[in-house]
Amino acid sequence: MATSYEIDPRLLRAFAAVADELHFTRAAARLYVAQQALSRDIRRLERELGADLFVRTTRQVALTPDGERLLPYARGVLAACDELVDAFRTTHRPLLVDLNSVGLFHCRVLERARELVPEPELMARFESGLTGAAAQILAGALDVSFGRYGGLAPGTRARLDAQFVRYEPMAVLLPEGHPLAGLPSVPLAALTGETVYAGAGNERTGEWTDLATRLFAGRGITVAPSAPMAVGKEEFRRIMAKLGTPVLAVVDFPPMPGSVLRPLVDPVPLSPVSMVWRKGLRHPGLDALRTAATELGAREGWLHRPEEAWLPDGEPGLPGARARGPGPGV
Repeated sequence: MATSYEIDPRLLRAFAAVADELHFTRAAARLYVAQQALSRDIRRLERELGADLFVRTTRQVALTPDGERLLPYARGVLAACDELVDAFRTTHRPLLVDLNSVGLFHCRVLERARELVPEPELMARFESGLTGAAAQILAGALDVSFGRYGGLAPGTRARLDAQFVRYEPMAVLLPEGHPLAGLPSVPLAALTGETVYAGAGNERTGEWTDLATRLFAGRGITVAPSAPMAVGKEEFRRIMAKLGTPVLAVVDFPPMPGSVLRPLVDPVPLSPVSMVWRKGLRHPGLDALRTAATELGAREGWLHRPEEAWLPDGEPGLPGARARGPGPGV
């Protein structure tokens, strides 16, 4: 009779995190465990399976062929475990909804969802970017977030579900004394020669920096180097005043003292925003959020894409086929 044994789902969760990040420190941070504990779990899983799952060097981590073979099975088991827990939950816990920043349109989606389902509670959180929020969703520290789904790593997207909600026009935040501050809107060509801040160096906003890099390519616009991450309006204002550079933003970006917000035109660059959540999540609050986003989007034209608009080439997660826009593409 064949010997049977069970694999602890916790070990599979550790394996999947390292496979996604290909970096033990980042995977440990995502799971809120010590790196030594994570390494210990990976070694235990390798012993139980009788296979090496990662090639580790001082410079990189890579999956072995056995690791590649295990990955889809691990993800399937973890998704089934999560669905089982959701299906048998008798009372729904609060849904943790990341809104990125106060004042963005995501806040109105949450407000409408609360009207649709007063209970259970939908709790707002404020993460600085979708890259960081997605890691927290997969670690169980958040449930839902908003942002550029196509800017996430393929391995991360594979573990998330998404609903596209808006083509959000982009803008530039300018110091009040900037030569372009007096214009009602700023043509992209007017930023030629400028250095524009777009979150470079902040691991939590990687999808936004990537979008800026694609938009600026071939236009003579430079992405500003990394700056200290500012938390809160006053700190953001202080750091930006110190740097004195324009900031890439969206048209709903909240007002900042000492700055003016101007929409970008010729062409109008669009930030494709989706609502994302862990694959298999079931919660009445999520249903309400999806309904709210659909209602508001239809009423306010969030899915309208102007002909003279710019979008990153080949953006995953957008309605229809490959999305292209005039101007340089990457």
